[in-house]
Amino acid sequence: MGDETLAKSFERTGADYDRFRPGFPAAAARMLIPEPVGVALDLGAGTGKFTEQLLGRADRVIAVEPAAPMLDVLRSKFPDVEAFEGTAESIPVPDSSVDAVSVAQAFHWFDREPACAEIARILIPGGMLGLLWNHADPACAWDRAAHQIAHPAVADVDGTSASAAEDLPGFAFVERAELRWSERITRADYLGRWSTVSTFLVADDVTRTEMTQAIERILDRDPQTAERAEFDLPLVTDLFLYRRS
Repeated sequence: MGDETLAKSFERTGADYDRFRPGFPAAAARMLIPEPVGVALDLGAGTGKFTEQLLGRADRVIAVEPAAPMLDVLRSKFPDVEAFEGTAESIPVPDSSVDAVSVAQAFHWFDREPACAEIARILIPGGMLGLLWNHADPACAWDRAAHQIAHPAVADVDGTSASAAEDLPGFAFVERAELRWSERITRADYLGRWSTVSTFLVADDVTRTEMTQAIERILDRDPQTAERAEFDLPLVTDLFLYRRS
C-alpha cells in the first residue's frame, strides 16, 4: 500500500480525528514563537490540533489543509482563523508574508523538495519553521505494543520524524527538543483514537476488527490498564526548529 493511499485516507474523517487524536503541548508553540509575531501559518493543519496553540502568539493565524472534512471542523472550532484549502507544495499565500510556519504530524506526507521550497517562499527572511510529531513514550509497554498492532511494518522506534533532517533545503537547523507530557484518556477514546490512524482507515472490516480486538487484549492484560475505564497515557512530542536561510 502506497504512502499516497495512506495519506488520502484522512480525507474521509474529520470529527472523529478531532475527538480522538491528542493535542500538543503549549511549550512547543512557545519554542517556535517565543515572542508574538504578525502572521503564523499552520500547514497540514488537520482539524486544528496545533493551530489552537498559535492563537494569541500571532496577530493573524492561517491554517492550510487539503482535506475539506478536516478544514470544516477547524473552521467551526476557530472562526477567527483564516482557513484555506491547499497543499504543502502549493500554499495559497503571498511571498515573504509569514513569520512562522508549523507542521504538526504531517511533514512525512509531503513531497520534501517542493514543499521546502514553498515554505521558504512564504516565510520572511529569518522566519521560523517548526516540525512536530507526537509519538509513543518508549517506556510505556502497553502503548508501544498497541502501536505494533496498528503499524506492524514500523520498527519499535517511530520513524516518521526521520523526514526532519538537519540539512533541510533552504533552512538552517536551529535545535531539536523532546517534550514529554501525558494525557488522561478513557479506554473507549483510546480505542477510538486507533480507528483514526491511516492503517485502520484503509483496512477492510475484518482486518480492522482483528486489530481492534488485539489492542483490547493488550489493555486487558497490562496492570496499568486492566479493568480501568481511564488511565494516563504518556506521550512524547518531537519538535524540530529551523530558520529560513
